[in-house]
Amino acid sequence: MKMSFRWYGKSDPVRLEYIRQIPGMHGIVAAIYDVPLGEVWPVEKILDLKNSITAHGFAFEVVESVPIHEDIKLGKPSRDRWIRNYCEILQRLAAAGVKVVCYNFMPVFDWMRTTLDRKLPDGSTSTAFDVDVAFNVDLGKGVTLPGWDTAYTPEQFRALMAAYTSVGEKELWQNLEYFLQRVIPVAASAGIKMALHPDDPPRPIFGLPRIVKNRNDLRRMLDAVDAPANGLTLCSGALGADVRNDIVAMVKEFGAEKRIHFAHLRNIKVDERGNFQETAHYSSAGSLDMAAIVRAYAETGFDGYARPDHGRMIWGEKGNASYGLYDRALGAVYLNGLWEASTKILNKR
Repeated sequence: MKMSFRWYGKSDPVRLEYIRQIPGMHGIVAAIYDVPLGEVWPVEKILDLKNSITAHGFAFEVVESVPIHEDIKLGKPSRDRWIRNYCEILQRLAAAGVKVVCYNFMPVFDWMRTTLDRKLPDGSTSTAFDVDVAFNVDLGKGVTLPGWDTAYTPEQFRALMAAYTSVGEKELWQNLEYFLQRVIPVAASAGIKMALHPDDPPRPIFGLPRIVKNRNDLRRMLDAVDAPANGLTLCSGALGADVRNDIVAMVKEFGAEKRIHFAHLRNIKVDERGNFQETAHYSSAGSLDMAAIVRAYAETGFDGYARPDHGRMIWGEKGNASYGLYDRALGAVYLNGLWEASTKILNKR
C-alpha cells in the first residue's frame, strides 16, 4: 500500500514540508484547479505541479481529479469535443509520470454535506450530512449547502438542473458507458489506470440520478469496459454512508480482481436514515471497522495507492474543512500501523 496525501497546491495552507514529516508517506495526490472545466491542462502547469511535489521527495503518481464536463454526463452532441480534451489531459499526465487518475460521474454536485463544522463529543469538528436539511433546500433560491464547489452562477445552475430533467439513471448509465468506451482504451495505451469514485453520499440528490452507489453499480461499471485500466477509487466513507454497503466484502471482491486502483480510507458515524458525520479514522470512533477494511486490502495483496481521506479539524487548526494537516496525519499513521500489522500477521501464516 502506497500511502499518499491530498494537497491543493501552493495555495493550500497545509505545506509540503509538513506532510514530509508524516512517517511512511509515499506520494502527493493533487490536480490543476485554475483551468476551466473541460479545457486541456497546459503541460507547463502539470510540470510545475510535479516539480513542486518531487522537490520535497514525494512521488507524483495520482491525480485527483480530472473533472468531467457536464455535457458528457448529459450526453450532448458536444460531448465528443470534451472527451477528446479529456483524453489529451490523460496523455499529458502519463507523460509526466502519473499512473492513476481519480474521477467521478456525479451530476452537478460533487460531494455534498449540510454542515462543515459540526462538533464531535471530543470538541473537534467535522463535516456532516442531515437528510432533512438537505432535502428542504429551496433550489429556486439557489444553493447554499456547503461541500459543493459553486462553479456556476444561479442562472447557469438553474439551466443545468433543467437539462437533467430528461436524464434519469438509464440515460446517465448510457452516458457513462459512452465515456468509458472512448476513454479507457486511451488511458490503457498511455499507461494510466482510471479510478472511478463512488457517489458521496450514495443516494439521489435533488432528483438527480446517482448511479455509483453500491456493489452492483460498481460491478456494472467495471463490466461496461472489462479492462485492467478501468477500475475504482474505493472510498470507505462514501460507500459507508449507506449501512447496507459491506465495504470489507467489496474490498475482497474487487481487490482480488486487481480493480481497486486507489483506496480512500476514512470512518463515519451513520444511521439507518443515511444521516452521517465524519469521525476520527479509529474504528471505534465511527460505524466502520477500519481494521477489517485494511486487513481485507492486505489479504488481496493490494499494492496500489491509498490516502487518509477527510479528517476532522483538531487542535484549533483552521483551513479547508476535511483537509487539515493534523487529523489526516493521525489517520495516515494509524492506517499504516494497521497495514504493517496485517501484512506481518499474514506473512507468518
